[in-house]
Amino acid sequence: MIGNDIDKKSIKTLAQLTDKCETVVTTCHVKPDGDAIGSSLALFHILSALGKTVHIITPDSPPRSLRFLPGCKDIIAVSAQEDFCRSLIEKADLIFCLDFNTLSRIDRAEPLINEAKAPKVLIDHHLDPDSFADVTISRPAESSTCALLFKVICALGLRPIIDKKTATCLMAGIMTDTGNLSYNANDPDLYVIVSDLLRLGVNKVYLWERLNTKSRNQLRLNAFAIDKRMESLLGGRASLITLSDDDLNAYDYIKGDTEGLVNIPLSIPDVAVSVFMHQEPGFIKVSMRSKGEFPVNKICADHFGGGGHLNAAGGEFKGSMNEAVETLRRVLPDYAGHLPLLEK
Repeated sequence: MIGNDIDKKSIKTLAQLTDKCETVVTTCHVKPDGDAIGSSLALFHILSALGKTVHIITPDSPPRSLRFLPGCKDIIAVSAQEDFCRSLIEKADLIFCLDFNTLSRIDRAEPLINEAKAPKVLIDHHLDPDSFADVTISRPAESSTCALLFKVICALGLRPIIDKKTATCLMAGIMTDTGNLSYNANDPDLYVIVSDLLRLGVNKVYLWERLNTKSRNQLRLNAFAIDKRMESLLGGRASLITLSDDDLNAYDYIKGDTEGLVNIPLSIPDVAVSVFMHQEPGFIKVSMRSKGEFPVNKICADHFGGGGHLNAAGGEFKGSMNEAVETLRRVLPDYAGHLPLLEK
């Protein structure tokens, strides 16, 4: 049965904390994606159905592509209302930390959560979680935090209260972190979960369309990136796309406009590794995707202060774009032995 493999002691403690609490705060990583927002909203709906007062606090605002998800209007961003968020966190008697493995991933929300006296519960699928939570449910083998959260909900005996709204949020996270089940999707249990969510009324086609809706500026920016800023590395086995501040500003960039761009070069048959770098205030954001057994999580962990999954990872580089690119050029050949064989 789904959820039976979750640590029983953790589930027992979590059940006790949930039973006793009245006011809950959930938070997730900075620049939240579909898995971070989907898991936050799904938990919001579950706990609200149990009669809890729940506040979703994110370091910054969700991208516009996710604002259609049920409950998204109730999200409060620290970047917009820091004092209000601090007050809510101080009053909470339970805090859920979703889809991140270290408090540094929640940016300006870090001191607020770190100083909070309420018990903390971490539910996440990234490698090497820090030991800041009272309950840690960490499963790096899971495709997404939403898939893991579904299992946790089942283990708590709360599967019967999952409604269509909750199911839609969970499916959004699963689809986001698996590229619509095209990677990180070899676990048979994942398809049992997806089947269950579909039976609850999720419209997968509608979800995919909404999650991939793009503005004209987004399309123009992505086309520019592929045409003018994509280059080949490792003899054509790797691809690199870089976008500077000037590039982004030329297309009136809004957070989320490059979502999914890093996946596109992998559609080229010979390309097994795709890297996307773009300018953020004070650092270079690095995203990586790969095919086969090429460990982009190791590259991100070893050289870009990040991590993730074998085929999907990210990190940050403190320096200029040129320095970030030179670092990649220097270290990438060290991992060439992991490249999958070319098909004849």
